[in-house]
Amino acid sequence: MEYFGIDLGCAIGSLRNGKFPEKDCLLPLISKVLGYCIVAASTTVKLPQILKILKHGSVRGLSMVAFEMEVVGYTIALAYCLHKGLPFSAYGELAFLLIQGIILVAIIYYYSQPVGTLTWIRALLYCAIAPTVLAGQMDPMLFEALYASQHAIFFCARVPQIWTNFKNKSTGELSFLTCLMNSAGSIVRVFTSIQEKAPSSVILGSVIGIITNGTILSQIIIYQKPQVKKDKKVT
Repeated sequence: MEYFGIDLGCAIGSLRNGKFPEKDCLLPLISKVLGYCIVAASTTVKLPQILKILKHGSVRGLSMVAFEMEVVGYTIALAYCLHKGLPFSAYGELAFLLIQGIILVAIIYYYSQPVGTLTWIRALLYCAIAPTVLAGQMDPMLFEALYASQHAIFFCARVPQIWTNFKNKSTGELSFLTCLMNSAGSIVRVFTSIQEKAPSSVILGSVIGIITNGTILSQIIIYQKPQVKKDKKVT
């Protein structure tokens, strides 16, 4: 009995016999369910950030380069997973995160007028190269090297934002909910990647996500506390 790649046969069979499913049966089942939960949650993970920017009409405290590099990282990661033929539950969130990431960058461009020439050049280069990468139309060795670099890209994508937060002692318009969902998703994805027998490079990417997203999340908590106290005094 299999639905969406989830094998329920062994679990249902064990329960019918009055037994609790064994580890080898239960863990893959949990992994598949969690994987699809991550994919479902990813459809709205950046929505709080988008809505916060639109509500305030400001991108104060947000690093444009950080969000641009994030889109590049999502593109490479998605292309690699497609190329490797991994099950959708193991990478599906990347497709939704990429779409939302592109929308977010477009909004940041809109509220960062005037946008410099260098910014437009970066955007045009991405639009020219991304389709080729997603189609996997490149040398396999180059593809592996490109995927290996995406870990550095994701890490470097977070560093400008972390530094901006530290320098300003504020997280500006960063959304707590979006960062929380990113951190939780990275933690769960480590477990599902191990169960899906994904390449170690995929697991490494999730670990880097836990560290960097966790750092930004802690900054939001730390730097927003003084503001809350100040508001209480005024009231």
